[in-house]
Amino acid sequence: ALLGYKGIWRAVGEYLGTATNQQAEIVAAAIGLEALREPCSVDLFTDSRYVVETMNGRYRRKTNKEWWQRLDAASGRHQVNWRWTRGHVGHLLQETADSAARGIAPAERVEPDILRDAVDRIGNVEPNE
Repeated sequence: ALLGYKGIWRAVGEYLGTATNQQAEIVAAAIGLEALREPCSVDLFTDSRYVVETMNGRYRRKTNKEWWQRLDAASGRHQVNWRWTRGHVGHLLQETADSAARGIAPAERVEPDILRDAVDRIGNVEPNE
């Protein structure tokens, strides 16, 4: 997950083992929200319609209940605006987050270099760009 505020960025991640893509999308949102130190208003961008539509109450939670519980706990203290962005179309932030996740999976751990490279790649781009 990438956290941005006024051009300052932080990358956070977690190795999930055999999680599915949908589970990883849920946890990515949770990880980002868990990393926030105080309650705040958040624009959370994801390329997962599954996450956005579920968190906005338009999809029912039929599976992944324990993953949704984690996201509910993480989002509960924040005012979250769930926003969908098209994936894999060259959007810098989405591509950078995806690249970091692809680096974490084969390493089977979160290497500091992977997160540092993600932040370096973004530079001082504003979060909504």
